[in-house]
Amino acid sequence: MRKSFPTRTGSPLPLGSTITPQGVNFALFSRHAHAVTLVIAPDDARPDWVEIPLDPRANKTGDIWHILLGDVPLSLRYGYRIDGPHDPEKSGHFFDAGRLLLDPYAKEIHSPDWGHPRTCLGTEPCCLLDRQTYDWEGDRPLNIPLRDSIIYELHVRGFTRHPSSGVSHPGTFRGIVEKIPHLKRLGITAVELMPVTEFDENEPVFVNPQTGERLKNFWGYSPLSFFAPKCSYSSDLEAPLTEFRDMVKALHRAGIEVILDIVYNHTAEGGADGPTTSFRGIDNTIYYLLDPWTRAYLNFSGCGNTCNCNHPIVRSLIMDALRWWVIDMHVDGFRFDLASVLGRDAGGQVLSNPPVVERIAEEPVLADTKIIAEAWDAAGLYQVGHFSRHHRWAEWNGRFRDDVRAFMCGHAGTVSALATRIAGSSDLYQHSNRRPCNSINFITSHDGFTLADLVSYDEKHNLMNGEDNRDGDNNNLSWNSGVEGPTADRRIHALRSRRVRTMATILFLSQGVPMLVAGDEFGRSQQGNNNAWCQDNAIGWIDWTLAEKKRPLLRFFRKLIHLRKAHPIFRREDFFLHDAHCPESSGCSLEIIWQSLRPGEQDWSGECRTLAFLLNGAALQQPDDDFFVMLNGSPTDAALFTVPATRRGRSWVRLIDTGRRPPQDFVDPEQADTVECDQTLSVANMGCIVLQSRPTR
Repeated sequence: MRKSFPTRTGSPLPLGSTITPQGVNFALFSRHAHAVTLVIAPDDARPDWVEIPLDPRANKTGDIWHILLGDVPLSLRYGYRIDGPHDPEKSGHFFDAGRLLLDPYAKEIHSPDWGHPRTCLGTEPCCLLDRQTYDWEGDRPLNIPLRDSIIYELHVRGFTRHPSSGVSHPGTFRGIVEKIPHLKRLGITAVELMPVTEFDENEPVFVNPQTGERLKNFWGYSPLSFFAPKCSYSSDLEAPLTEFRDMVKALHRAGIEVILDIVYNHTAEGGADGPTTSFRGIDNTIYYLLDPWTRAYLNFSGCGNTCNCNHPIVRSLIMDALRWWVIDMHVDGFRFDLASVLGRDAGGQVLSNPPVVERIAEEPVLADTKIIAEAWDAAGLYQVGHFSRHHRWAEWNGRFRDDVRAFMCGHAGTVSALATRIAGSSDLYQHSNRRPCNSINFITSHDGFTLADLVSYDEKHNLMNGEDNRDGDNNNLSWNSGVEGPTADRRIHALRSRRVRTMATILFLSQGVPMLVAGDEFGRSQQGNNNAWCQDNAIGWIDWTLAEKKRPLLRFFRKLIHLRKAHPIFRREDFFLHDAHCPESSGCSLEIIWQSLRPGEQDWSGECRTLAFLLNGAALQQPDDDFFVMLNGSPTDAALFTVPATRRGRSWVRLIDTGRRPPQDFVDPEQADTVECDQTLSVANMGCIVLQSRPTR
């Protein structure tokens, strides 16, 4: 194998590796490096590595080191040795020429199959070229309006890894493609994929105390790269880019968008005792937030380090990555993990108008994408409703989650807050001229209890995570319905089932954008584990036998989603008008009418456990049916609601009643019982009834 290649000075832009007609251009930013060496592995034989020192007089423009190699095999792997000062406690620099570093702009990283040792990190060249052309066959963004979206959060591996999944390629992008029929029948419009960029699943040091097995970083919130798709999520380790693109194309053909859960708040390098794989060894003081006096890592992520997101260099890296995912990989949106970190300056202080947050919102390439913030961080900064005033930014609405959970646990003083969440959270989003669709409503997410566990456990059960049950949130706002965990008591099973269906009804009939977690639609449990980040096993995988065992629940979810999609009254563009804006003397109709047990009587007291509301379909620009929803948050007692009048020429039918056994819990309007105005209906404890107005027969 040849030991040298023809070289040219190369170009400083674009960063990363780029195939050109003259050869391959390599460009790397490092402001404080004294020397940079490009290391090439033309094949798997270590003796054939080629080390090419870059001459700063010829191969450096400003802070960017660059070179162009001609006549190189496009299958090569590459990395960098970077020399410079190593003085973590004074200067904050961590240069170490003995390490082989990843290119932050590498689009593919050579990796073994899931769980196999990652021996190349820091010791071998493992960045690959994006050499594969791809035929998108005319694929274009779906551009589904955010208000019409129904988001389904899933883990690529966990979604199909269980033997019951029945797919040919479990735990992969192709496995998701094989499950498209389920997604279509369910009715979701977007999958939100938990992290898909390269991470090292073998990094945890914790051990399962029951089995002695070393645990995995299953979730992947520990990025080695902001670009490269994880190889072991591909059924073909040699073609992760192609398989990811195939998945996106197939989902788009099915009318389903792809949203990525991306982690820009920290990296896999952790704190000072963590591995040096890329950013730390390239320019530590640029990429991370450091204490100005001790030079220790500022840790607002809870993971050892915090990315310096508002530094121009890091900001450019983030923007380049986002553009690449949209242009080259055709994704439709992003959910930003611990997004409040994006709002901190170099000293960790919160900025009033963070440059990177505004830049993302104003980026022309991202103009049609969905951008969703997890509007808090691990240091206590909670910005739900205040993350950004820009209309583009949607947010995971943690207040929706907490207020619905509290009401459905029978807590006092929750009715007023619940009404605000059902109406779209105007208290959070209207002040900045945002809309209900800026609220991503959820009751469960990957982080915390599943919906089935929310009604089955009072306490977390995380012993299998190997941290003596210290990890995971202690404030779950959950109630076990009378017995902790599994039980044979039919009454408790009935109560749990009723609570799950009532919470699902609240989620899908509220203003805003609903998000559910994969498996909640058929009662998936994690055995009370509310932090399954390290559970690459039956706890973290979806058991698809539940789709048959819990078929009535799956039917309920499907019908709920269909109901929401069929009626624009649940997907309003704007907030409801207040009574003061629409006096009866003006002739206009109130858009939503609240009551407690009887029409015209509201009860916002702390003792109240009941809430009902009438949605006036006539008030819409394109008229819709009316709906009357009754909710009973009492843990023990049924509640008697009096039904209000509906419009002339229409009558009520009982569409949903979670107090009834399936399939009578959700019936088609044509087969539903007629309900008279002023009739009294009994709503079971923790239950709900939904009436729909229909033309009088």
